[in-house]
Amino acid sequence: MSATHIRPASIADLPTLLEFEQKIIATERPMDPTLIQDQPISYYPIKDYIHAEDTEVLVAVDDAQIVGSVYGQIRPRKNFFQSTHLGYIGFMYVKKSYRGQGISKALIEAITAWFHQHHIKEIILHVYAKNPRAIRAYEKVGFAHHLIEMRLNRTEHDE
Repeated sequence: MSATHIRPASIADLPTLLEFEQKIIATERPMDPTLIQDQPISYYPIKDYIHAEDTEVLVAVDDAQIVGSVYGQIRPRKNFFQSTHLGYIGFMYVKKSYRGQGISKALIEAITAWFHQHHIKEIILHVYAKNPRAIRAYEKVGFAHHLIEMRLNRTEHDE
């Protein structure tokens, strides 16, 4: 592998980014029975995010090929928190053949630097409990469990 570098995404990257989004969805569908299972869905308005002032979409590039992605978004907080805004990380994806090579770490470090430039101190993300590989990757770069979301899905219990 040549030197992988991180750069802001452009509209020209959209086809690859949309492909990455569908790979994320395919991975997460079995983890979440509440997702629509039999029709195409989209999680992110990636094109809008590329143009947004409060969002940064980054890609990892190796030898002119996009091999990973992430977005960071500055979000307002409710008025009972000490800070008025926080950072949110999503759309973390690394191509299978590039996993385990530090690319997710490089993407997180780059998006964390972007948050730092915008004076954002707290950063959160969501990850499925049934995705231990992703959880370990986030823990390796300093993320810790903070809040547990619990769900009662009546359709599962009523069958």
